[in-house]
Amino acid sequence: MTHTAPRIILATLNARYIHASLGLRYLLANLDRHGGAGLRAQTLLREYTISRAPQEVVADLLAALGPPQGRVQIIGLGVYIWNVTQTLEVIRQLKTVRPDVKLVLGGPEVSHEVDQQPITALADHVITGWGDVSFAKLCRVLMDGPQPLMKVIPGEQPPLADVTLPYAEYSDADLAHRLLYVEASRGCPFKCEFCLSSLDKTAWAFELDRVLVALDGLYQRGARNFKFVDRTFNLKVAHSVRILQFFLDRLPAADAPPSEQLFLHFEVIPDHLPERLRAMLAQFPPGVLQLEVGVQSFNPAVQHTISRRQDNAATEANLRWLLAHTHAHLHADLIFGLPGETLPSFAEGFDRLLAIGPHEIQLGILKRLRGTPITRHTSAHGMVYDTEPPYTVQHTGVVDAATLQRFARFARYWDLLANSGRYAHTLALLLQHMPQASPFGRFMALSDWLWPHLGATHKLTPEVLVDALFVYLSAHVSPDTVRQALLDDYIASGARANPQALQGLLPRQLPASPRSVRVLASRQDRHREMS
Repeated sequence: MTHTAPRIILATLNARYIHASLGLRYLLANLDRHGGAGLRAQTLLREYTISRAPQEVVADLLAALGPPQGRVQIIGLGVYIWNVTQTLEVIRQLKTVRPDVKLVLGGPEVSHEVDQQPITALADHVITGWGDVSFAKLCRVLMDGPQPLMKVIPGEQPPLADVTLPYAEYSDADLAHRLLYVEASRGCPFKCEFCLSSLDKTAWAFELDRVLVALDGLYQRGARNFKFVDRTFNLKVAHSVRILQFFLDRLPAADAPPSEQLFLHFEVIPDHLPERLRAMLAQFPPGVLQLEVGVQSFNPAVQHTISRRQDNAATEANLRWLLAHTHAHLHADLIFGLPGETLPSFAEGFDRLLAIGPHEIQLGILKRLRGTPITRHTSAHGMVYDTEPPYTVQHTGVVDAATLQRFARFARYWDLLANSGRYAHTLALLLQHMPQASPFGRFMALSDWLWPHLGATHKLTPEVLVDALFVYLSAHVSPDTVRQALLDDYIASGARANPQALQGLLPRQLPASPRSVRVLASRQDRHREMS
């Protein structure tokens, strides 16, 4: 890396510090290969978070770039649904202070509906789609000429063999403190209309030996946390098995320190779990595997509407097998607000999934991602979306706005009370002993009660929640039973204050929190300890 001022800065605003941008590192790794020797040495990587003040981001970028040099300087920004609002303000300020700097945008948020966005209007160039090759080529012509005539540049999709893998661009600090994103393939053959991957023709696999060599390089440098971003990790089982074996061969000894423990995250399709894959998954010890399972909806009519092919019986059977025969932490997703999905039909799917017993049920609300085919249902199904990111559905032909707001509160309280793993005993009382007819109805009744009593869904302390749960549950269950459940949960959670409902019951010296020191796996650890 040169010690002189760079001519190119690659930057983005991540959701949190723990996330490290895979996309920017691909661009960085491919600069010399596709833009010519010397570009990489003139380039800096800068990552911020969306909580950082835009003026601070601008000041840091311009300080790194240095004063105008009488030659082209470039800032490339990765734009996503979660950072577009903040990035827009960064760009406005950059263009005000340094209009001479060439601003190049890329990423999924600016790859579609380009002419409809204020952020793209301010940019000098926008690369849509794949940027591995196109960004490097654009930088070269901006610096050396001839100047490009097009503002919007369709990204070139090269053979994956021509894409340099980016993993050497992860720093030692990244390996020590951040979740590393890796991939063995791109694309997806399925056509679920709410997902940008539905635009892909197929899935493309990197040459696996090359991927495994790169993963081994990360491992040898000390990496232990790997999040695979493949949309369908278990699509090509022969590849999945080899990747799993790679990590099985590197499992630490049982008495290894926490810093040596592996943490692996894969996204899997739920109705495809052949025996070869089962045999591999069953070999991992507790605390290593997290599987994200996109169920989304159990409603066959809704699945058909959104072009989602899913065998619901196989999905259920596979989830039950994983829970019975592996130590994988199962994180299952459901989406509310899909075309034609009513609250009662969603509730049926929720109850079905809850009865299976995944460790977490992540409840999302449909978002209209730019470019996705879900828009074809707008008129027929009365879909109305927020015009601002993240473009959440506001109401549909069968779900009114008040119900969607009510569900949003339900989802937030579910995350606090169920997915957190902090209230296992108390949640069991709620879901088993309340008078409503179903678990969904029981939790919705709690959510409907919490909202007017607490007036918030965020920044709620464990003590506030304990006291509220005691009041609510004691109206239906013996107060002594409720208090004991809350006491067990509060002590196990490692909380250290003194809720009103537990006055006089907490030991003077609370035991150390049972949670692992591995921040990334803390939720998984809590669920495992309660199972």
